[in-house]
Amino acid sequence: MAAASFALALLLYLGLDLPEAAPAQSYAVDPGTVVEITYGSVIKLMHERTKFRLHSHDVPYGSGSGQQSVTSFPNVDDANSYWIVRPQPESSAKQGDPITQGTTIRLQHMRTRKWLHSHLHASPITGNLEVSCFGDENESDTGDYWRLEIEGSGKTWRQDQIIRLRHVDTGGYLHSHDRKYTRIAGGQQEVCGVGDKHPDNLWLAAEGVYLPVIQRK
Repeated sequence: MAAASFALALLLYLGLDLPEAAPAQSYAVDPGTVVEITYGSVIKLMHERTKFRLHSHDVPYGSGSGQQSVTSFPNVDDANSYWIVRPQPESSAKQGDPITQGTTIRLQHMRTRKWLHSHLHASPITGNLEVSCFGDENESDTGDYWRLEIEGSGKTWRQDQIIRLRHVDTGGYLHSHDRKYTRIAGGQQEVCGVGDKHPDNLWLAAEGVYLPVIQRK
């Protein structure tokens, strides 16, 4: 009941168009249930090795682009770790559509409405590609595009599948590691882009509100 109430409250907050059917169970999914990630779902991405969640907040980088910073966060229950899964602006995909291997997606930070973004600026700790949040509901560019790479033989993105996200413009994989910030974002891990496949660029969909697949006629 608590999970269902959370899902309804979150969906109302987001102003998402609900299908006639009730939304899929949120936050805690029954063991053994196969849940597909669909457009419009609100999810947390968990770094597979360290279990930190992809995170952002209204704090700019003190170097590089000066855009809103992105980190990975140790606590499970922080609201700044929710991301809305969106298609490219020119896509015909609709809310409730499943997402297939190789699709280019965008991730919109739920609280600030900015887009997960990357470019050639250097990341603060390691000097890799900076990952930031950029734009708003009316401003998005190709720096917000990430290509889904599913590990293994899966053809559509499911909650139980390990994935990589590869930035379209730079070719960098979304990456985190044990190196942590010590001041403003103390205890949080750096998130950056790296050009090579590595165990530290593997992610899993974790907590969230997973909208059901809508069967189109």
